[in-house]
Amino acid sequence: MTATLTAAARTENARKVYGEGATQVVALDDVTVQFAAGEFTAIMGPSGSGKSTLMHCAAGLDTLTSGRVFIGDTDLTTLDDKRLTLLRRENVGFIFQAFNLVPTLTALENITLPLALAGRKPDDSWLQTVIDTVGLANRLEHRPSELSGGQQQRVAVGRALASQPQIVFADEPTGNLDSRAGAEILSFMRRAVRELGQTIVMVTHDPVSASYASRVIFLNDGQIVDDLVDPTPESVLDRMKKLGD
Repeated sequence: MTATLTAAARTENARKVYGEGATQVVALDDVTVQFAAGEFTAIMGPSGSGKSTLMHCAAGLDTLTSGRVFIGDTDLTTLDDKRLTLLRRENVGFIFQAFNLVPTLTALENITLPLALAGRKPDDSWLQTVIDTVGLANRLEHRPSELSGGQQQRVAVGRALASQPQIVFADEPTGNLDSRAGAEILSFMRRAVRELGQTIVMVTHDPVSASYASRVIFLNDGQIVDDLVDPTPESVLDRMKKLGD
């Protein structure tokens, strides 16, 4: 199997520059990285290291200054806005720190919203698997205002998984949750990878959150400077301290 097919997403010589002249900021500096299919990858780094920029460009939410980005074997840099929007809707799931739920919809309606927007009917057995995985079977008719923060984020995770995307990008998904609720969400995400074969890429600043992933990529000054497999909170914290030095 080729590298293209085993990577759910990848970048080649990705460069992202903001501003010009004296105010120019190089957010990504020649980053080449693969996110393997069926793997949970965390992206870490100091503030301003480029981790969110890398995720946004890899997800097609932002465009590169130069270089290439692939979702599966599709080069995002060759797509117009309409085709890029379609690809994101069909192939990519998103989990944000702010939940981004529709307040007038029930939990179930929020979970199935991407499918409804795409004019697709949910796969009932998959949908039930997702609902069971995120533990929301008895809360499906509740609106977001009737759910706790942890439950709202479970809905957001379920929404990201429901359309069976090639890859899910999560931006600080537990940032607004207490440690217990955050641990529950991260456990659900890890289960989705291990049991459902999902691919997840998560940006986080927290070593404990990163330890739920099977691999951690470290950025500093827009470049990948380290890569850790089978992380523990201690090993992640140790690498982060070295970056700080």
